[in-house]
Order: sequence, then C-alpha cells, then structure tokens
Amino acid sequence: MRDLLVLWDVDYTLLYAAGLGNRLYQAVFKDMFGSDLTTVAPKAGRTDRAILLDTLALAGVTEPRAHVDDFLAALGRRVAALDGGVQAEVRALPGAAAAVAALAAAGLRQSVLTGNIRPLAALKLAAAGLGEHLDLDVGAYGDVHEVRAELVPVARQAARETYGADFSGLSTVLVGDTPLDVAAALATGARAVGVATGSFSAAELTASGAHAVLPGLTDASLVLAAVTGRS
Repeated sequence: MRDLLVLWDVDYTLLYAAGLGNRLYQAVFKDMFGSDLTTVAPKAGRTDRAILLDTLALAGVTEPRAHVDDFLAALGRRVAALDGGVQAEVRALPGAAAAVAALAAAGLRQSVLTGNIRPLAALKLAAAGLGEHLDLDVGAYGDVHEVRAELVPVARQAARETYGADFSGLSTVLVGDTPLDVAAALATGARAVGVATGSFSAAELTASGAHAVLPGLTDASLVLAAVTGRS
C-alpha cells in the first residue's frame, strides 16, 4: 500500500464533547471582557480562529481581530488548567477506536486536521481514549488560519519532515463530518471521506463532492476501503 496520510476531523467525526468548547469560550470571554458570552458563531467545520473572530464581532467587541490571538492563548491556558478532568463530558463515537486501530494496522499514517487548537484537541482525544495511533505532531490545528483548507499544507509539510515521504495529492485523505471538511480536501487535491455522524446527512456530504461517504465508523473494513479508495 502506498504511503497515505489520514487526517481526521475531531468533533462529531471521532468524538462528542458535550459543548466543552463553548463552555471554554464563555469562561475565557468572561475573563477577558468581564461580561457573559451569549452567542457563539456557527462552528461546524470551521477553525477556532474563524469562529472566534465572528463570535467576538457578534458580542460587539471593537476590532475583534486584534483580540483573537490573546483569546486563543487564554483558551490554551484554560485547557491546561482542566488537567484532563473531562472524561465524563467526552466520548468516542461508535466504532471510532476500532477504525483508527484498523488504519494503523494497515500501515497508514494518521493525525488530525481540526478546528480545535492543539491543546483542546489533545485533551478531547485523550479523554475519549483515541490518542494511541494519532501522531499529533504532524496534525494541523484551528489557530493556524481562518480557512480550513490552509491547514492541509501545514500537515503535509510536517508529515513530510517526519516520515520522509511525499503526501501530495490523493496521498492525503481528510475524514470529516461537514462539507467544509470535504471542501478543504478538494481545494488541496486530497481525497475526501465524509462521515454522516454530525449534523450533515450522507446525501449532503455526497453533494459537496466527497469521494466516499460513510454512515458512521462502525464497520472498520468499510472505513479502510473508503480511505484507500479500494472497494
């Protein structure tokens, strides 16, 4: 099998975190601005940087872009202060652990391409028991750019430096539950695998242009076939 880099989305693809991210946003906003955050911008498929920019604007913060980096840094500190105590809030989605293990057994390199900042992604994955086969050092995270597609070359470069292999084109596979995951793959020439475990149906993911669409991760053999393009 050729070298493949599989980049998993995190929320609603691998796990469910029961609104943990929103609660952290609210806590950081209260710390920074002294008032309650009542509205969080749409999050599905977007990066923390993009979500925060819109959330701060919705909250009436003047020049929201000037505050995003400070907010992201404070968010990271909040995550560190949790010290892993979120197991009751985070659960792996059905089949996720077996699917990741099956891809690892097939020799595929795996990491994440997520809208979360790295500390939050790592916390969620550890709490869900999903960190064993995912090389987070070659992932790409939501503080990097507002546009999800811009995370793909970051992960490819990190993987190239780590593994000494070329992951251009269809040698990179993005797996996610939203049309924005699919769009990021298509914009960068990667393979797109949609998983209908979030708020978008299989039909919507197919219409967005995914190369393969799965109803879930419960059949590891189907996941492997979708990722590799082999029937």
